[in-house]
Amino acid sequence: MKIEDFIYSHEIDLSAVQTGSLTWSAPSNIALVKYWGKVGDQIPANPSLSFTLSKCKTITTLDYSVKSEKGISFDLLFEGQPKEDFKPKVQKFFERIVKYCPYIEQYHFVIDTTNTFPHSSGIASSASGMAAMAVNIMSLEKELNPVMSEEYFNQKASFLARLGSGSACRSVSGSVVVWGTQEDVSGSSDLYGVEFPYSLHENFKGYRDVILLVDKGEKQVSSTLGHNLMNGHPYAEQRFAQAHENMTKLRAILEQGNIPEFIALVESEALTLHAMMMTSMPYFILMKPNTLQIIEKIWAFREKTSIPVCFTLDAGANVHVLFPKDNERFVMDFINEELAVFCENAQYIADEMGAGAIRIK
Repeated sequence: MKIEDFIYSHEIDLSAVQTGSLTWSAPSNIALVKYWGKVGDQIPANPSLSFTLSKCKTITTLDYSVKSEKGISFDLLFEGQPKEDFKPKVQKFFERIVKYCPYIEQYHFVIDTTNTFPHSSGIASSASGMAAMAVNIMSLEKELNPVMSEEYFNQKASFLARLGSGSACRSVSGSVVVWGTQEDVSGSSDLYGVEFPYSLHENFKGYRDVILLVDKGEKQVSSTLGHNLMNGHPYAEQRFAQAHENMTKLRAILEQGNIPEFIALVESEALTLHAMMMTSMPYFILMKPNTLQIIEKIWAFREKTSIPVCFTLDAGANVHVLFPKDNERFVMDFINEELAVFCENAQYIADEMGAGAIRIK
């Protein structure tokens, strides 16, 4: 699909779709091969691959009604209460997508959104939040154009979500999602995420992700600024080449079920992401002392028990503990006995692989 394929070109019959209410949930995701750096209009500088989560999600209701004057207008509620500080990001999202969804200027929206995880947990809600917005908008578009295919719905929803938050495009559909053009991944695109188009080995189905809440404060450096610091970064080109190589390796790993190679690649990717932060100019560190304590504990536990537990990190201090579902009992005991003490108020979120956005009837 090309960009122009996503421009709405059908007649807009407002008389048929005057008012209504839609509700969708969309999950967070955790990248295994990291995207860090972007060009142009939310285009990734390198491809990425993520596991979609199940329990960490945003639930958004979109009420819409036809209005007399054209223009972007909306009210925004968070957990039922007005949330003015969220509005600029949604305004920017609407301004970016109006070219592709011109009908949004003819409706007033009331958006009510909530997260299943605490807003102050340190877990980024931009991916799940923007994905939930995008699938709601596409549901409205489908009411205006009922013949739309499911494939087009998912591709355009992912395309729109990307314009709100890059990683949001990986939260629309699929358990394992690829975003970014990769020669040996069929159908991959810089414009939207695609479900991993190859067989996923049984070893990885239902994979667990326990998110250790090391630091629930706001990051000192935003992801947007961090991405921009890849422009002119001394190691940028090597990093982008490495990401392509790791995508090829990870495809084989996921098909063959090779967990030891999975562990080595995923942990290396996590540390490489933070190495890019520490070697940018200006440089910065998002890991905290407790992040490092947890990593060392995981390494020692894996060495001692041979249980295949590993970690990954996003652009923050929290640690995602990844492991096969068959090892859940042992790993949860380990987390409760040895890792929870390094979390704020001993808090963590036990999650697992999910399947994407779901419409709530």
